Formats: sequence, structure tokens, C-alpha cells
Amino acid sequence: MKLMGAVKQRAPRVDPKVDPIGYPLMFNLRDEPRRVSEIAERVYLDVSTVSRHVSNLVALGLVTKVPDPDDKRAQVLTLTEDGQRMLVDLRERRNAWLDEVTSTWSERDLATFDRLLRRFADDVEAHPLFSPASPAKDAS
Repeated sequence: MKLMGAVKQRAPRVDPKVDPIGYPLMFNLRDEPRRVSEIAERVYLDVSTVSRHVSNLVALGLVTKVPDPDDKRAQVLTLTEDGQRMLVDLRERRNAWLDEVTSTWSERDLATFDRLLRRFADDVEAHPLFSPASPAKDAS
């Protein structure tokens, strides 16, 4: 967990006003608008935490709220053009950073790491203690 925290803090950022948790929230809006509750479920955070970070992203002009087409009483979030550009820039910077971090790794090592990391993530998500109703999820 300490290492993951360090990666979050050291990974390239595009804007110092965007907290590291803001980027995964924005990536969840890349393909389609979503409600705050849906994003919270997808990133394993509580709605109040996501809502607080979304407010910051809205204030920065990276995300906007629009009426939900299926329920006009509710709102969904969508990326602005600035938010979309920021994600492209962020992905380029992070890919360059990861290329530097793993520059001495062989193609075989990279493939093994990728396979095992995906397996680990899948197994963590499938584990009963990681279910959405579990209090262990909220401990993050």
C-alpha cells in the first residue's frame, strides 16, 4: 500500500490543482457521462468523497454537470474539452514516465509484469472481502 501511495504521488500530473484521485474520476468519464454514484462504485470510493473531488474538477472547468437524459431530475457528469485534452496529456506523460521506470526491463519482463498485475487486480476484485457491500472497501 505504501508503494501504491508513492506511485500515486510521484506519477506525473498535468495540473497541480488536480488531486491524484481526480484523474481516475476523469478517466471514468472519458467514454460516456456518468452519475457520481456510478463513478464512486467504479473507483471503490464512497459517494461523498467522489462528490467532493468532482466539485473541484467542475470548478477547474474540467468536468461539467448536465441533465441525465434518462431522468431529467438527476445529473450526470461529462468531461469538458479542457478535461479531454488534460487526459490525453496525462496519458502521454504517464506513458513516458513508465517507459523510463521500466527502461531496463526486457520485453519478457514487461509481459510477465503485465500478466501478473492484471491477474492480481482481477483476483482482488473477485475476492469476497472486496465486494461493494464490504466495509473493507471503504478502508481505502
